[in-house]
Amino acid sequence: MKISFKCLPLIAFAAAMVFGTVSCSDSEDNTGNVNQEILEKAVPQYVNNVVITTYKSLADETVDLYEALVALKENKTDANVTKATDEWIATRTYWELSEAFLFGAAADFGIDPHIDTWPLDRNALVSLLNNNDFLASMDSEDGPAWAGENLGPSLLGFHGIEYILYANGNKKSASQITNKELIYAVAVAGDLRNQCIRLEAAWAGLDNVSAEKQALIEEFELGITMGNKSYYGADMINAGKAGSTYITILDANEAIIEGCITIADEVATMKIGKPHTGEDPNYLESPYSYNSKIDFIDNIKSIENAYLGGISVSARGVSVSDYIKIVDSELNTRVVDAITNAIAKIDAIPYPFDINYRSTQAKAAMDACNELASVLTEAKVALRK
Repeated sequence: MKISFKCLPLIAFAAAMVFGTVSCSDSEDNTGNVNQEILEKAVPQYVNNVVITTYKSLADETVDLYEALVALKENKTDANVTKATDEWIATRTYWELSEAFLFGAAADFGIDPHIDTWPLDRNALVSLLNNNDFLASMDSEDGPAWAGENLGPSLLGFHGIEYILYANGNKKSASQITNKELIYAVAVAGDLRNQCIRLEAAWAGLDNVSAEKQALIEEFELGITMGNKSYYGADMINAGKAGSTYITILDANEAIIEGCITIADEVATMKIGKPHTGEDPNYLESPYSYNSKIDFIDNIKSIENAYLGGISVSARGVSVSDYIKIVDSELNTRVVDAITNAIAKIDAIPYPFDINYRSTQAKAAMDACNELASVLTEAKVALRK
């Protein structure tokens, strides 16, 4: 993520008429100004009630997914397949709900491509499953670490597990899943668990995750900071203070909107756009489970959570939306409406997207997400008014 260090006046003319004209510099503290107070309160609300809350739920679900796959490997029944697929869906939901904040640890440690690259390299997976030495390495206590270190992104993460558990939008029967495939799935799920625990700890701080997660971080030697940098949550909350990578509190709020713009654009131009336009018909996010459309909706919900400052209505507090509402109320309304419209247009795509990606409804959804990215860009500019 590129952070802008240019500081412009924080107060739009209309707001200045109400709250008084205030000057701005990188070092000046304007905490007496209502707009500045909103910016300062929006960041910890976002960090604690959007980012860390989402990553905690994601990490918790990956622990459960790993355990469900271990149970399936030990006792291959249809009931255990159902438990594993239920956990895959739950884990997938929280990952997609995190994609409006793929800056920070997810970017610095390369976690996003590590656990969510598609399409899966199926030819390489077949070769892997026929390599007894590789299977022995994966079927060991250090299997998750071996997988993380030796398998490329196109064999790791969500979509390798998805392929083992699903076919044509349906969960497989236990008889359709081989023992070799489960050795692979367990190792990859262990690596997925480790990376998602790493995300939570990197933002929340080591002391603020469970003892079980701390033990896994130590066991697998998972780095959660970069050099002398603070934990990512503290770094963002301390924006404008000595040691923070965010020079001003405005930069931190801008990062919130930039994360939203990035995923809105990705859903439009890549996740929907690549298959719809014919640029790459194989660029389907969750093609084995037929979960792609739900993935897209959760991505837009991640924007909603980030912009409105909470993972649910009851959890929301002061947010970047409150600031935009003051400087340009009409623009804030357009952002909120664009979020709602994008979700509705994606939901209108005939199920499954993985077959209906050339539909007119897919084009309408792509246009709605492009419009959302555009209006969010306007909101980013409005931050600097």
